[in-house]
Amino acid sequence: MKEQLKYLFIGVDLHKQHHTAVILNFWNEKLGEIRFDNKPSAFPELLQEIKKHLKRGMTPVYGLEDTGGYGRALAVFLKEEKKIVKEVNPALANNRRKSHAIIEKSDSWDAECVARVLKDEFNNLPDANPIDIYWAVSQLVTTRRGLVKDLSSYVRKLHQQLGYHYPSYKKFFSEVDGKTALEFWKKYPAPHHLQDVTVEGMAEFLRSHSNNGLSTKKAEEILTLVAKDGDTEREFQERRDFIVQSIVRTIKFNQVEIESVDKQLHEVMGRLDLKLETMTGIDRVTAAYFVAEIGNVHRFASSDKLARFAGIAPIVVGSGNTHRNRKNKLGDRDLHYLFEQLAVRQIAVTRTKKEPRNPYFYEYYQQKLAAGKTKKQAIVCIMRKLVNIVYKMMKEGSEYQIPALPEKAAG
Repeated sequence: MKEQLKYLFIGVDLHKQHHTAVILNFWNEKLGEIRFDNKPSAFPELLQEIKKHLKRGMTPVYGLEDTGGYGRALAVFLKEEKKIVKEVNPALANNRRKSHAIIEKSDSWDAECVARVLKDEFNNLPDANPIDIYWAVSQLVTTRRGLVKDLSSYVRKLHQQLGYHYPSYKKFFSEVDGKTALEFWKKYPAPHHLQDVTVEGMAEFLRSHSNNGLSTKKAEEILTLVAKDGDTEREFQERRDFIVQSIVRTIKFNQVEIESVDKQLHEVMGRLDLKLETMTGIDRVTAAYFVAEIGNVHRFASSDKLARFAGIAPIVVGSGNTHRNRKNKLGDRDLHYLFEQLAVRQIAVTRTKKEPRNPYFYEYYQQKLAAGKTKKQAIVCIMRKLVNIVYKMMKEGSEYQIPALPEKAAG
């Protein structure tokens, strides 16, 4: 408390064109407010305003919600000016806003809520550390997520359109958006294009686009299914065909772009020299997703703080002599999801031999179930252990080694 008396707390509400900053003291008294443009030439205005409220021995500390997006340039500027900058989780500021009887919504009030969270959670908030390589990974991951979302949307649209044209289309290929399948839909968007196609002609087409993986048998199967489906040609068929071909072009474009982004991620992640891929269930793309959410792991003083940041550490709720641990619904939900999916992969078994992919965590999971935990609770226990492991691997650049099972469990 004595330490915080020496601070001025500046919460900043960030936007694309401009930012709004509110200055609070330890007693939650609003000392000032400033609105300034989101460009480096305007950032000194903020420092000049802060100086008006600084007393001898006081230190300004800044809270920013979005240090990887609209607030990145400001975060870089403040760090270069040797200022203390904390990253404030938007969920915390939003909760603070909702905790009042009358829920307001304005740039000024949003900035004040950020400042209040900064003051109350100062020791628990991670330091903002906008290093270029982590920002590059974050931007690439954001781009990839957008492409993947767009791709999924167009694959759903393709399913819808094919249902009109080819009622049995799901039996044609194992994947509707596979390489050979897309070439088929592109050339034959509707059955009437197949009227003069022979089995051998179709077999040749399939061989040329599947590296000889598909041929006569598949050709016969497709043509037989088309014949059984009956005539699906309708008025304005040319427009319907165009829609299918347009969707196919968009899907192929997104697939190529995702491959290009993955190559860029592979190159940038190589520079970080992390070994997250040695962990069961993590490939290079998944590793990039972890880095995008965590950033520089050194901004977290301990794995406990990383767990709180990810919303994995439980919240203690109590009254009188009763205390319980409750699920933490705050934190970085994208990072929480990554750890959840990683935990599920730890207890998975191989398809053929049904052997655990990670015997240590598989046994740990069974122990938690035997102790009375629900499946979800057991998964959370695994997630908490994974936080410790990922934190250590990122901090030390070390590889993952599956721990040996105790003799009792192994036997």
